[in-house]
Amino acid sequence: MLFETPLNLDLKDATLVYYSNFFSKKKSDFYFSDLIKTIKWQHDSITVFGKSYLQPRLTAFFASNNKPYKYSNITMTPSPFKNSLLEIKKTVEKKQRTEFTSCLANLYRDGQDSNGWHADNEKELGHTPLIASVSLGSERVFKLKHRYDKTRKASIVLEHGSLLIMKGNTQKYWLHQIPKTKKPIGPRINLTFRIIA
Repeated sequence: MLFETPLNLDLKDATLVYYSNFFSKKKSDFYFSDLIKTIKWQHDSITVFGKSYLQPRLTAFFASNNKPYKYSNITMTPSPFKNSLLEIKKTVEKKQRTEFTSCLANLYRDGQDSNGWHADNEKELGHTPLIASVSLGSERVFKLKHRYDKTRKASIVLEHGSLLIMKGNTQKYWLHQIPKTKKPIGPRINLTFRIIA
């Protein structure tokens, strides 16, 4: 792990901290190569406004307990943490001084895979969710917009081996997304560690 001064993003009603090189390139390359092959990725349908369609990305869910994760009419049953994923989890926990119970993993296969505007505000995450988001692979733009003040927007390029921490009232007041891009782009793995008690 690299030790660097984090970037504290100055956003109203939000607490976001970004480490651009949380893991070294060598470590990040290894984790990406290992996880893309060893995780059993699934392709679920989600229901939005009564219509069902395949998510524009692949997912997997892990937990240290047996608590499922529910969103968009999907219920994900966890697999246990092991190997590289457990090592990443422990490194993030050491930095955050927090124990995460769960991880939603996303695989964006190319620039057409995406994640629409949303907040990680499911009730099982608590009133002020703490989300630790690790990015591996191709860089993607992470966009944010305030729920109530339409003039407030932000974007960050999430780099290979980076860690983004979202906490406090971030999920209450802000939405975020990974938009599609027409640029030729390789795959990206996103590991979102969270606490589901």
